Order: sequence, then C-alpha cells, then structure tokens
Amino acid sequence: MFCEKAIELIRELHRMSDGQLPAFNVQWFSQYKKSLASFMRSLGGGEGLDITQDMKPPKSLYIEVRCLKDHGEFEIDDGTVILLKKNSQHFLPRWKCEQLIRQGVLEHVMS
Repeated sequence: MFCEKAIELIRELHRMSDGQLPAFNVQWFSQYKKSLASFMRSLGGGEGLDITQDMKPPKSLYIEVRCLKDHGEFEIDDGTVILLKKNSQHFLPRWKCEQLIRQGVLEHVMS
C-alpha cells in the first residue's frame, strides 16, 4: 500500500514539475523498479511471474487458449512441445501464454 501511494505521488510530482524530479525520488523509483523486477524473475519456478498484471490472483495457473494463427512449435515447462496451429485449442500454463496472447497469436477461451 505504501509503495503504491509513493509511486502515485512520484508520478504526480513528475507531471507537475515538467519531468524534473529531485534526484532522491528518481533514485528511489529506479531502485524500486529493479527490486520488483528481480523479485518477479525469482517467481514461477525460476521462469518469472508478472505480479503487476492481475489485480486479483488468477483462479487457475492453466488456461484454455485458441490459436489465432499458425505459430509453430511451443515448448512448455516439462519439455513437451506443442504445435500451435490456427484454430487449435490447448490447455497451457497461464504465464507461458501471456505474451502470445498480447501478440495476437493466442486468445483466452472463456468457458
């Protein structure tokens, strides 16, 4: 809660000061971002997990996805290689799919 409020205040100061923040604020924000990135990389079995993405914890670590275009082979944690072909559906680890969903390769299928 404190960090969220501090970040909000720093952003507001940045807007009000035409981008000229005191060095202390710039240094604090930079260190906070580095610490957060390091922490997120340590999660998810060493593969990383973006904890800033969801406001609520996901209900499931796996999601059903549909391939929107041919993408080729895709390897998951256990070494299994899955062929991502247009219109194919798969049940995959959420964190492995997030980037492909943002890129428009996959879509999350809501049942």
